[in-house]
Amino acid sequence: MSSTETAVEPVRRTITVNRPVEEAFRVFTDGIASWWPLESHSIEAMGTDGARIPETVVLEARTGGWLYERKSSGEEGYWGTVTHWEPPHRVVIEWKVNPDAPAPTEIDVRFEPAGDGTRVELEHRGWERLGASAAEARASYAAGWVTVFGAYERVANAV
Repeated sequence: MSSTETAVEPVRRTITVNRPVEEAFRVFTDGIASWWPLESHSIEAMGTDGARIPETVVLEARTGGWLYERKSSGEEGYWGTVTHWEPPHRVVIEWKVNPDAPAPTEIDVRFEPAGDGTRVELEHRGWERLGASAAEARASYAAGWVTVFGAYERVANAV
């Protein structure tokens, strides 16, 4: 962090799901289209006030892979790039849904055994990179992750 950046607390969410680590990771990554709430949390839906919903969301399962939405027109809306791919324990994504943002933030998701299930920890950090809009962006995403991570939790627990 440079001397002109002010630290902003990461957004953290932790849940426990009723699946083994391998399955919890697979649902989060390979199964992202089954749980991500595209009707409210996508570029296309937000840009059209919900009038259109993308066809799907795709997470390319590899370091350097993209996370993006595919619109019904076939056009892709970039969300981020996978910077760490460590199945079944961790995935880190450089997050830059807004192309006008001054820099990306980072989403780090970890999967650890917890009894018969899996503890899933999400940390969204790097807000200070956004300069003057850091606090506002963090507040927006803190609320958004309640919905998004909650959707993952419901699908992952539907065993």
